[in-house]
Amino acid sequence: MNTSEHIHFIGIGGYGMSAIARVMLEMGFTVTGSDVASQELTEKLVAKGAKVYIGHTAEQVHGADIVVYSTALSKDNVEVVEAEQLNIPVLHRSQMLARLLNERKGVAVAGAHGKTTTSSMIALVMEKCGTDPTYIIGGEIMNVGTNAKAGQGEHVVAEADESDGSFLQYHPWIGVVTNLEADHLENYNSDFEQLKGAYVQFLNQVREDGVAVVCADDENIRSILPQLKSSITTFGIKTDAEYMASEIVLGDRKVTFVLSHYEEKLGTVELSVPGLHNVYNAMATIIVCLKSGIPFASIAREILEFNGAKRRFQVISEKDGIIIIDDYAHHPTEIEATISAAKATGKRIIAVFQPQRYSRTFFLLDAFSRAFSEADEVIITDIYSPAGEKQIEGVHSSKLVELIVQNSNSTARYIPTKEMVLEDLKKRVVSGDVILTMGAGDIWKVGSELAKDLNNL
Repeated sequence: MNTSEHIHFIGIGGYGMSAIARVMLEMGFTVTGSDVASQELTEKLVAKGAKVYIGHTAEQVHGADIVVYSTALSKDNVEVVEAEQLNIPVLHRSQMLARLLNERKGVAVAGAHGKTTTSSMIALVMEKCGTDPTYIIGGEIMNVGTNAKAGQGEHVVAEADESDGSFLQYHPWIGVVTNLEADHLENYNSDFEQLKGAYVQFLNQVREDGVAVVCADDENIRSILPQLKSSITTFGIKTDAEYMASEIVLGDRKVTFVLSHYEEKLGTVELSVPGLHNVYNAMATIIVCLKSGIPFASIAREILEFNGAKRRFQVISEKDGIIIIDDYAHHPTEIEATISAAKATGKRIIAVFQPQRYSRTFFLLDAFSRAFSEADEVIITDIYSPAGEKQIEGVHSSKLVELIVQNSNSTARYIPTKEMVLEDLKKRVVSGDVILTMGAGDIWKVGSELAKDLNNL
């Protein structure tokens, strides 16, 4: 890669795009970009030396050697059209990331859930243990306040996104799959077998000197194991695996377990993040770090310091016996895991969920309806739909509420807007409550505004 190049990012403010842009800046590239609005991530890039335009115009790609875009971008974007007319190479975000990840010891983390937390854990432990990795994460690591860094070490840690098949650009040294579920089927012809096939291809692209690290407890992962040609390392809790967790103690915003490699007990692992799902995330992290030559004792010491990633069970406020927690959970399995982790506080759980995408709600409607059984109260808002997605007839949050009442939680209520949810919570929240906001859209604003209101009081 030639660091004298000028790279222009269209949609530079997104987590994935901003992370790559930050790494390119730190490596010495000239970086420009555009987005529809200024926000925290774009401001951080400007502070680093990037030039960021607000709005899209054709002239903004002039002088660029490479133009980078993301899946969320419209194909007729004026900057893309101009770059193509000027014969400037136009690369998808994953192709740009592949240039970084494939030329070093790439650690690519894929899966329906846990990608951001696991890749953040790996990056932090490697950083604290002195390997100086490059990392590109889809969420901010709370300990360091950023989602990306250009390191001098041989490792590149990144999320591998299956949603649009872009993870097939990667040929990692270690390929991690945390779990495999039927999501994003709108991009796989509504065929789960096609999605499974993409995972098989991803894992078979692991380098010959590398390894595929996969969760043996996941039945869908087990179903594809016979098709894998790469070296495989498995981890699990319930199913026999190379690495096993036992003596698990789930506490209030913490977890303890014992990790074994075959018959050998490696030792006790303590986490400062809650939930059984984080035991799996931690096991994947530990295996990757062991494969990278870091001693178990060092890993166990540093993983305890991991405080989570932004919007992953993020404690927004804790005041007067009221805890406000925000989480990116947007899939039924994630919702169940997040509510279960919140229950360990011993408080009353008010779960506020904003569904994201009509297509996901359509495909997973029944599973969503069964995901809220452990909550004490449930509030469902209108579906958050990205620009350009077509509404599906009959798919509506009020229908989801009917099914939740029928299948898992009789308290479920439909409150259409964030503003209405906020007003409802202001009137009813009391000491001993946990307000849990969940979703991949902008539902986090409810928790943020509620926290401000409580602090003012």
